[in-house]
Amino acid sequence: MKGSGERAAAAGTGSGRRLGLGFAPPPQNGRGLFDPRGLSLQPKFRPIARIALILLLPVALAGCGINTIPTKQEKARAAWADVQADYQRRADLIPNLVETVKGFAAQERTVLVQVTQARASATQVRVDASTLTNPAAFAQYEQAQNQLSGVLGRLMAISEKYPDLKSNENFMALQSQLEGTENRIAIARRDYNEAVRDFNTTLRTFPGVLWAGTLYHNEKAMTLFSANAAAQAAPSVSFDLNPGAAPGAAPGSPPPPPAPAAPAAAAAP
Repeated sequence: MKGSGERAAAAGTGSGRRLGLGFAPPPQNGRGLFDPRGLSLQPKFRPIARIALILLLPVALAGCGINTIPTKQEKARAAWADVQADYQRRADLIPNLVETVKGFAAQERTVLVQVTQARASATQVRVDASTLTNPAAFAQYEQAQNQLSGVLGRLMAISEKYPDLKSNENFMALQSQLEGTENRIAIARRDYNEAVRDFNTTLRTFPGVLWAGTLYHNEKAMTLFSANAAAQAAPSVSFDLNPGAAPGAAPGSPPPPPAPAAPAAAAAP
């Protein structure tokens, strides 16, 4: 004769099947108590469980930070592209600016040649995505751009010595565009540094350091822009074209005549 627990389990199983619920009641042992060893997922629910697992797995991985490193890397590269675009915009303005200054201050040949050469050097430095993780190549690019910034400052200072150049409409328009471009370069460099600093921090902190050591082990820290020593010092500008000229003499004017000699003293009797 079956025990009361066995009869109750058999009755429950039969009622569950008769109602068509698709599941069996909780298994019980001989004493009528719950037995977890008898639990099993019904076959028709297993595909649903697999689909749910497939859908939840990407969400779980995203929550663990698996996409953080490539996301911040792309943000830093986009900021780098903005820096390059602004530098290219400045390089495109220089030829017209040099020609305009040459029309009013052709004697400033030294500065004009320096600007042209600095522009050529800056545009000849080739950069790509690998430059961001190559400190030597990045420093070469930054040095070329800083050199161009320095000679451009001297070129713009020439206008203070030539009122006709300073009031020329073409020069004023180019000067305004160049100043706006320099401001855009400063902002782009700042945004790039912030994006790179965020990316580099992710590579060194938890949980990003786990992904950096496994899935993204080939990714390296990127290089930051830094202010050079010349940019931190106050510039000194000299408008003296002829060191021997008297104060207030016009540019290119001949030196003043020598002062008359003092009369000789009378001879003693």
